[in-house]
Amino acid sequence: MAIRKFKNTDTAQIVTLFYETVHTVNARDYSLEQLEAWAPIDEKEAKIADWKDTLSRNITYVAEIGGTIIGFSEMTATGYLNRLYIHKDFQGQGLASAFIQILEREAKSLKLDEIRTDASITAKSFFERHGYQVIQSQSVERRGVLLVNFNMVKKIE
Repeated sequence: MAIRKFKNTDTAQIVTLFYETVHTVNARDYSLEQLEAWAPIDEKEAKIADWKDTLSRNITYVAEIGGTIIGFSEMTATGYLNRLYIHKDFQGQGLASAFIQILEREAKSLKLDEIRTDASITAKSFFERHGYQVIQSQSVERRGVLLVNFNMVKKIE
């Protein structure tokens, strides 16, 4: 396995990984209606175009094995951890923790004071184990469906 910087040609695989992860891993904490609102299949092609722009503009890393992307992370230059997804078959193997360490090093090099994120119910305990604190629980509306997540922050020393 190798972790490397994002390339534009990674986008389609990343979007596919996002859809598959949301619909499998997050299914233990969200209803089918919520999963379909969060990651609607009919938006996949539009997401590929939109994400290519944001992923290339932000600090984005991918993990791959044999050319297949098994995880990715994306953070803005201002310290907002926007996306962190690990393929369902590679959960619990330390990959997300490796991404967190890389992003924290990036944050330090940018002289940021903190990293912020909006964590799903599923990811909340992971972020807490890595020193993130819940600022507030929040409900976000996607396609008319409410989804609970947690605004979290970690101070960078």
